[in-house]
Amino acid sequence: MGPILLAIGTFLSTLAGGLFGIRNRARIHLIIGFTAGVLIGLVFFDILPELFRIIVQNNLGVTEPMAAVIVGFLAIHTLEKLAVIHTAHESKYADHKHPLVGRISALGLALHSFLDGVGIGLGFHVSPHVGLMIGLAVIAHDYSDGLNTVSLMLINKNTIRRSVGFLILDAVTPLIGVGLTYLVSIPERVLVIYLGFFAGFLLYIGAGDLLPEAHSRESSYKLIGLTILGVAFVFIITRFT
Repeated sequence: MGPILLAIGTFLSTLAGGLFGIRNRARIHLIIGFTAGVLIGLVFFDILPELFRIIVQNNLGVTEPMAAVIVGFLAIHTLEKLAVIHTAHESKYADHKHPLVGRISALGLALHSFLDGVGIGLGFHVSPHVGLMIGLAVIAHDYSDGLNTVSLMLINKNTIRRSVGFLILDAVTPLIGVGLTYLVSIPERVLVIYLGFFAGFLLYIGAGDLLPEAHSRESSYKLIGLTILGVAFVFIITRFT
């Protein structure tokens, strides 16, 4: 029941972020700054320690999981930069935006949200605590996912109605991801590789994506403080729960 409730939380968070994006984005950089801290803290205080615990308990090697961290980091980095390169080429032509570009970008975010759901489900396969922490981080992160989905759609000349449709798709996919993890059994050797990949994935989203996005809007001590607060929030929860 826990994974389903958290997946519903991601659904509501994504919708809330998207609806906020339609109305007002003036202060969203502050939320993004806090979310970046939450994701970074989750990687170092929860996912990686749990990964090493499984490695020690099952006498597994450390090389493959650490390689998975790098692969996860570079995979999302490569996908994002390819999208940026495409957008940069588009911008060479005056006001040459295409609705299809926004839809493809929104589909990419929906895939990302599907993987978030898989992450929640697999987290509960490790332990309820890990699943809960991943779920809370995903809920915080998916608010910005909903915002980004709507923004990419509207910037590329899609209608509000179509933008809301892709927002709903992005909100539903974590539920599908969670459900999928209950149809298969995950061996520990595969689980640590996935946790490594997911750690690299979240590390890039937090440090390589959300933080630069937040500071592109405003560079202030308040923003830095919110990022540190996000890290501290995860540290406190993981130490005292």
